[in-house]
Amino acid sequence: MAGGNKPGTDISDGHRRKREKKRQRRFGMPTGIVLIATPDGWRHSVLTREGGMLCGQLADVPLDVGPAEARAAAAAMVAGLAHDFHDVRIDVTWDLPREAGSWTAQVTVAAASPNADG
Repeated sequence: MAGGNKPGTDISDGHRRKREKKRQRRFGMPTGIVLIATPDGWRHSVLTREGGMLCGQLADVPLDVGPAEARAAAAAMVAGLAHDFHDVRIDVTWDLPREAGSWTAQVTVAAASPNADG
């Protein structure tokens, strides 16, 4: 520690102050899910109202799990994100598949949590 400064402090302007912690990035409000079966596992894209997209592989879902279980895992993941970032409960409605190995869903707000800011 140079000059006896405590970690997490800044004295560059002559005053001691705590450094701002990086703000946690907000995840946009989910509006849709795309789920694709690949040889390497189940891939997802979560679409947001703000135009964002979160893509990745479904965590902790075995490669050989069926479509119903993969859709349930994707819906649970998005429900967790909606709750954690927006304090809302959601409904996920899966569309009829248009092609083999690919599913889409619509995400709507079911209800705000009782302690949501509003």
